[in-house]
Amino acid sequence: MIVAYGVANLLQSVAAARTTVHHTFDPGLLLRLAGHRTYLVGLACQVAGFVLAFLSRRDLPLFLVQASVAAGLGVTALLGVILLKWRLPVAEVALLVLLFAGITALVLAARPAPSKALGTGGMVALLVALAVIAVLGFFAVRLHGAPGSVALGSLAGLAFSAAAVAARPLASASSWDAFLGNPLLYLLIAHSVVGQLLLGLAMQRGSTTAAVAAMDAAGAVPAAIVGLLLLDDKIWPGREWLAGVGFLVTLAAVVGLTRYAEPQHQHAVARETSRAVVGVPSPLVPQPAASGYEIAGATNGVGDPLPQAASTGLRRPTTRS
Repeated sequence: MIVAYGVANLLQSVAAARTTVHHTFDPGLLLRLAGHRTYLVGLACQVAGFVLAFLSRRDLPLFLVQASVAAGLGVTALLGVILLKWRLPVAEVALLVLLFAGITALVLAARPAPSKALGTGGMVALLVALAVIAVLGFFAVRLHGAPGSVALGSLAGLAFSAAAVAARPLASASSWDAFLGNPLLYLLIAHSVVGQLLLGLAMQRGSTTAAVAAMDAAGAVPAAIVGLLLLDDKIWPGREWLAGVGFLVTLAAVVGLTRYAEPQHQHAVARETSRAVVGVPSPLVPQPAASGYEIAGATNGVGDPLPQAASTGLRRPTTRS
């Protein structure tokens, strides 16, 4: 599950970087992303991870499952360094270590327990949350750079967190009829689609690591709280302090990633614009990014060339639509 989510994050970020940056909450982005085989392979990995996570939620608390999903961020960073020649700044490496420390604390504090049913009030709350997340996404999509990446990533995490809350009791359905007839199934699908759209928008705007870190923190913390309050998730006796420390460390790491994240796209676009102004053609050999991550020209193994940066060519200044 961890590896599946890590590979999915990497491939989807590559596809998102090759797609024109959107400044509107346009579901058509998912259709355009689907035109990239890279994105489709990443989506397949995410579906595999989702199925494994769904099955895990039948018996395990949301603390543990959501923390495991968040651990995919480390796989993403590792694969990016190995395959795409990313350069992780020292500050970002340290913050990733803090993020994993916080998530590990949550894992150690969680105690397995069966879920109890989510009542009508809980279903209505999930429906309201879906509307609120969509409205906030409509405005957050206008943010640029690292703030936009983290804001949209956080909203994506909230959507996936709500999907996890719906999945916890749904996984205990006794039959296919009960499963297909349960409103939680359709709330889960709706939250997942909105979360996927927000994640694609987040990955277009800045550091992939910051976007995914924000998504993981926003996806783990609310789900863990709801699980404890409504779904009978448990904390091991005497480890309540560990759970509290884990929350604080995780959130601090996300705030730090927001501060230090360098947008992957702006430097590349600036270089291409400068070449166009002075009439110098782009070199055939991929050039390293000025800072942040560096992506070397290569192929991704499924036939699509990996981007040298966020764009495959010169991009005009973007305007709101």
